[in-house]
Amino acid sequence: MPIFVKILKTYLPSKIIIFFSKGHERSLRAKKNIAASFLLKGISIIISFLLVPMTIDYINPTKYGIWLTLSSVLGWFAFFDIGLGNGLRNKFAEALANRDLDLARSYVSTTYAILLIVISIVYLVVIVLNPILHWADIFNTPVEMESELRELVIIVFSFFSLQFVLKLVGTILTADQRPAITNSFGPISSIITLIVIYILTKTTTGSLIYLGTALSASPVIVLVLASLFFYTGEYKYYRPSIKYINFKYFRGLFGLGIQFFIIQIACLILYATDNMIITQLFGPLEVTPYNIAYKYFGIVTMIFGIITMPFWSAYTEAYAHNDVKWIKSVTNKLVCIFFVLIILTIVMLLSSKIFYLSWIGDRVKIPVMLSVFMGIYAILITWSSIFSFFVNGVGKIRLPLYLSIIEAIANIPLSIFFAKNLGMGSAGVILATCICISIGCIFLPIQYLKIINYKAVGIWGR
Repeated sequence: MPIFVKILKTYLPSKIIIFFSKGHERSLRAKKNIAASFLLKGISIIISFLLVPMTIDYINPTKYGIWLTLSSVLGWFAFFDIGLGNGLRNKFAEALANRDLDLARSYVSTTYAILLIVISIVYLVVIVLNPILHWADIFNTPVEMESELRELVIIVFSFFSLQFVLKLVGTILTADQRPAITNSFGPISSIITLIVIYILTKTTTGSLIYLGTALSASPVIVLVLASLFFYTGEYKYYRPSIKYINFKYFRGLFGLGIQFFIIQIACLILYATDNMIITQLFGPLEVTPYNIAYKYFGIVTMIFGIITMPFWSAYTEAYAHNDVKWIKSVTNKLVCIFFVLIILTIVMLLSSKIFYLSWIGDRVKIPVMLSVFMGIYAILITWSSIFSFFVNGVGKIRLPLYLSIIEAIANIPLSIFFAKNLGMGSAGVILATCICISIGCIFLPIQYLKIINYKAVGIWGR
């Protein structure tokens, strides 16, 4: 990133220049990507916070809850990549580390081909089932909305299907330890969405169809432009080609990918079913305060996600080169950052009432208990991600696989028990998630220590 370094030398103090220009090459790439990602994510956060009150005013809290639930349901289909995205991420990084460019291109082309086949089949199934399914019952809405929901599902799923395949350009950039570029897609998409929704508020009455189209189309537009830009330019050699499709590599991608896939399914049950559980138990209106609190405390996990994102593929490269010293150094620094984020979470919790009032006014009320458990959730996710990124990066994911299955099995019944039986409402749903992910918070650090100290045997090193 020569332009980035030039800007730093021009505008920043000498100590900051040293921070970004000295150290291990792998660490320097991570630092530059983290700095750029913070800027981009900052823009994205601001836009997303502006979108919430604007969207609620454009439709209403109930319809906004319906949209959030539909979005989370569509997110379930992202897991039909059967883990190939993460498999490609590791395999592509390994191929680059070994300077085998033809193999890297074959991995890329084969993954594109498989995902195109998978999503085509899924899309046909959705087209067939859409007229049969009772969407009003699924989203717990008045029957009068059935036709509107059916049309919305097809529009949104069509754009999602395109995004399902096109998003691989971001996977490749991240595998090449350039996540900052991938992180730029979100803010650009959000800016487009913000402009379109603002125009909608001035020219139309509240419509889920218009809203869903705007929110679904903008990421696809960005990914199409990004694919054209990179595959005709810097990444021209890696662009997908029929010539380089080789299904014999499917086993290598899928062997690691199937484990990621099972983990993703478990994470789907653990993280992505909350909106549906709340909708079924309390109605779509209750989804809105839950997601507002989730978005607020998501700042913590987003910050740490920006910091850790470059290290997945960096861990892959370092482990391939047996650079244990660098891995330990990075992990120790991430632990220090974690304790700083605990303080940030506490400050956010204490000031949450004031923030909600200034952000959304009296449109939606957020229970204190919900904010407390969201804060705890953010802390637990941050701690576990320190070690899960390392474990995922080195491909030793058998233990996380089993842990995720246990967590997923426990999550839904615990959510219903706390939310309904104990009368805790939506706060009970996130409490159940906190209890489940605590298992990984205990075992993943142990696995990291075993691997890094060459003591990982059996399930710990598989």
